[in-house]
Amino acid sequence: MEQRVSYHVPREYGPRVAVIGGGHGLSTMLRGLKQYTENISAIVTVADDGGGSGMLRQDLGMPPPGDIRNCMEALANTEPLMSQLMHYRFTEGALAGQSFGNLFLAALNGISPSFDAAVSRMSEVLAITGRVLPVTTADVQLEAEFENGASVVGESKIFYCKKREDCRIKQVRLLPEHPKALAEAITALRRADMIVLGPGSLYTSVIPNLLVDGIVETIQASSALKIYVGNVMTQEGETEGYTVSDHIAAIFHHSAPGLVDICLCNSSPIPKAVAARYAEEGAEPLRADVDACAALGVEVINRPVAMVEDGYVRHHPVHLARELMLLHAERGVRIAGSRFGDSVYKKERQK
Repeated sequence: MEQRVSYHVPREYGPRVAVIGGGHGLSTMLRGLKQYTENISAIVTVADDGGGSGMLRQDLGMPPPGDIRNCMEALANTEPLMSQLMHYRFTEGALAGQSFGNLFLAALNGISPSFDAAVSRMSEVLAITGRVLPVTTADVQLEAEFENGASVVGESKIFYCKKREDCRIKQVRLLPEHPKALAEAITALRRADMIVLGPGSLYTSVIPNLLVDGIVETIQASSALKIYVGNVMTQEGETEGYTVSDHIAAIFHHSAPGLVDICLCNSSPIPKAVAARYAEEGAEPLRADVDACAALGVEVINRPVAMVEDGYVRHHPVHLARELMLLHAERGVRIAGSRFGDSVYKKERQK
């Protein structure tokens, strides 16, 4: 039977975790992580140009608020009424489809000296656990180039262009290239005990952060445990037909070989009916090709971290966070003679 460790550290003394990504995958993981540690820094992409975020970006000239708002909501410690307000979306008129949370952050941006200051103020209002940081405050667009030579500018246009071109994405880049990282994001990565990439859309949520100046170099220099959380399913319009090693190879291609040590993948079975519905859209459970990942220098660890909710496959926030904490306990540095006993972590046998 496998030897595992159990986590016995109060949240305020939990490991410093820096997570990098965007979209719903990142916010889902944050909901679980805040139950284990208060020392969370979420570094979030600002390349979105679609939906309500894109409208505010175009109308007000501000960075897109959507992904950042989602992360703050995930880490919020507010009354139920405030939570309802943040989630509320207008259904009529010029504001139809827009969320109150986006508008609230836009208003704060209007009275703050900078976008990151507005994010900090909203974090105080929501009494969030940890911090949410835009990876950069530069006005950036995402460009995708496909294997057949076609290209498209705009994160929201990549899905449709890929469906039309019917070939893989060769690479993505930020326009303008090499924007400067937010100083606080660099500091969070330097101080982290564990750095987590994903989960989330490979080319539009995870990789864009790695194209910001200073991010990759800081990750490389860190002695933290570095983990990529693999998606549960491939993604229509982005990663159809990809394996885990394809995801890792794309990350390394846009950053540097060996950027992560471990890829945490799901081992929970996907119900046949659910998998069949995904298959109709060209998506399937992500296959962990262990040998190909090992050739890239990455260890694959399979754990039951998925669930089905309203017919969709999602990461289970608590199960995913627990496995990340256990991996840190098993692979990270243990602190002997701590105030919580002879060691921070205690061995236990998993039955």
